[in-house]
Amino acid sequence: MRARNARNTRTIRNTRTATALFTGALLLTATGAGTGTAAAAPDALPTCREGKVRVAATGAATEPGSPTTVLRIKVTNTGPRACAVDRVPTVTFGELDGAAQPVPVTQSAPYELAAGRSAYAAVRTIADPADANARKVDYVTAAADPSHRGARFSAAELGSADGVRVWEPVTSWWHRTQAAADRALAAGTVH
Repeated sequence: MRARNARNTRTIRNTRTATALFTGALLLTATGAGTGTAAAAPDALPTCREGKVRVAATGAATEPGSPTTVLRIKVTNTGPRACAVDRVPTVTFGELDGAAQPVPVTQSAPYELAAGRSAYAAVRTIADPADANARKVDYVTAAADPSHRGARFSAAELGSADGVRVWEPVTSWWHRTQAAADRALAAGTVH
């Protein structure tokens, strides 16, 4: 009986030792230590402070004389250093719930904005202005990052004095040029 207990005790100790060694090796691998490579990720850029970015918006009709259905959003880093905004602008419509959805679909991630530089996005507020489901709003709010309150633009400022029509709005990601943002929106919203 004593020999069996001694064997069980050794087995338990060996199992604990193996578990501790495995856990230690796993931690070393996960952190990159002991592999000969640097474990630290490159320095992450700080999120742009709202007071260090300027957001602008303009409205555009898809055809002359038709209602405004596309918004062009521009964010400029007015600070002295590069910083990050979210890869997709946050665009909300009046008192309606929710924001424009990104095309293509994506998750939140940083987008680097160099000091003094701008990024551009295009937002389609509605696919068919005659859609019976359309809502009209008196203003649109656009933010460079979801942590920001954003800038508010009246429907009149966006070229739509009778209200901005909204139904299932979508937005491009940020792009280096407005033309690239317009192309991305067009490519992502072809039905």
